[in-house]
Amino acid sequence: MAAVFFHKLLLLLTLSDLFIGIFSIGVGVNYGRIANNLLPPSQVSKLLKSLNINRVKVYDADPTVLQAFAGTDIELIIGLGNEYLQRMRDPQQAQTWIQQNVQPYISQTKITCINVGNEVLGGTDSQLASYLLPAMKTMQEALVSLGLNKQVYITTAHSLQILATSFPPSQGAFREDMVQFIKPILDFHAQVDSPFFINAYPYFAYKGDPNNVKLEYVLFEPNEGLVDPSTNLKYDNMLYAQIDAVYAAIKALGHTDVEVKISETGWPSKGDENEAGATVQNAGIYNRNLMQRMQQGEGTPARPSQPIDIYIFALFNENEKNGPTSERNFGLYYPDGTLVYNLGVKSYVLPRIDYSSSYKNVFSIFNLLILLLGSYSLLKR
Repeated sequence: MAAVFFHKLLLLLTLSDLFIGIFSIGVGVNYGRIANNLLPPSQVSKLLKSLNINRVKVYDADPTVLQAFAGTDIELIIGLGNEYLQRMRDPQQAQTWIQQNVQPYISQTKITCINVGNEVLGGTDSQLASYLLPAMKTMQEALVSLGLNKQVYITTAHSLQILATSFPPSQGAFREDMVQFIKPILDFHAQVDSPFFINAYPYFAYKGDPNNVKLEYVLFEPNEGLVDPSTNLKYDNMLYAQIDAVYAAIKALGHTDVEVKISETGWPSKGDENEAGATVQNAGIYNRNLMQRMQQGEGTPARPSQPIDIYIFALFNENEKNGPTSERNFGLYYPDGTLVYNLGVKSYVLPRIDYSSSYKNVFSIFNLLILLLGSYSLLKR
């Protein structure tokens, strides 16, 4: 009986390439590594390839990661940490950083973007905020000097804390104290044709006010929606409203020539007692519904013909992140490579199995098959 089961399991794994990966629709994923128990990057790159994920964002330029993605054709956004911003204002240091972290790898690893700093604006460190644009400009100049500016673009990711108003979306506006930084950054984006990155999490809005923010509205579930009284446009989910609010804020500063991309969005599968909504069920609903909408090529109500560009946060749960429990539980996967929840049957590619794995690992894969294929019946045919 066990031999028959094992034979059919291997057959299902062999046929798994017949499935179309949900990530082949162009949705990217954030690969964070603030953990001490993750799969090595070489295995992660194979996992991502097996899932047809072709766009990945990381938060540094670790050579082990860059080497692991060589030859995969996965588009990689690498990160320059906030701690580097002050130094990167120096043209020589910026050029040296690119020569050390981009040039040696770009012939084999498809580096497409350097994200300079993460959520620098909106916090309390005005000094760090003043370093951001000079660092971005100097990094851009270094790319031009090295002949890499056609392959790699420069941007920075912002949190929604930079907004003063997010609803109604048509009245979206940046905080007054942020305008002095954001306006020249927008000028930079328009000049070099790079996108404006925003980290948008409807989860945090729900967590902050679960009595007044409807769960269905933030999870893309059926609901009556909200209407923007200025445009009469109806919003059936918060994420689209947030995106259009950012576009409105950008337009208010004189730009209609800068694209907005969602550099992070996601939902935690676990949280503390006071973290409303942080459950496996809600995380699965949020990401499945989001992916289905991306698969349909949806735009926002204000931009219906412009597909939304999104990077899901995150690939793995990260056990060394600071903060509440939710911060360590945004992953689609547990550190050992098993899914936290089912992402859907029709468009999923099963991870390839390492045949030297233990019998226990075979059963781990088997459990994943059950989640993805829906029932035991396929194994009995």
